[in-house]
Amino acid sequence: MADQLSHIDAGGNAVMVDISAKADTTRIAIAKARVLMSAQTAQLIADRGHKKGDVLGIAQLAGIMGAKKTPDLIPLCHPLPLTSVTVDLELADDVDGVDITATCKTTGKTGVEMEALTAASVAALTVFDMCKAVDKAMQITDIRVTHKEGGKSGTYTAD
Repeated sequence: MADQLSHIDAGGNAVMVDISAKADTTRIAIAKARVLMSAQTAQLIADRGHKKGDVLGIAQLAGIMGAKKTPDLIPLCHPLPLTSVTVDLELADDVDGVDITATCKTTGKTGVEMEALTAASVAALTVFDMCKAVDKAMQITDIRVTHKEGGKSGTYTAD
């Protein structure tokens, strides 16, 4: 199994993948997350009535900042020249909660899945942090890559 994981060498040691021979291509990744909460907390966010400020706006900025800090957080990630990061947050239609979608783009030798996942995660953590005083039972769920394109492996879209 270790020989199938790109960040593990034949001896079982952690390695940063050598991407020097790869061609630059346009890379895009989309990741999503969800923060479940009480109806009262969702209404507080909708009414922009939280005493800490605009929960969704602050979480959006935190997600963008998180994407830019990914190689500082994930030890074997390459630093990437991100060409675009968008983080969209909206109140969920089907549950009391916030849905988060993060999209990262670059032109380079490796993908931006980790940056998109980090952006979605940091945005979700920020929603949690801003609302934890009024709702200790919130849950961060469904963090996942829903789409990626570019590179040797081509396009992936989640079912």
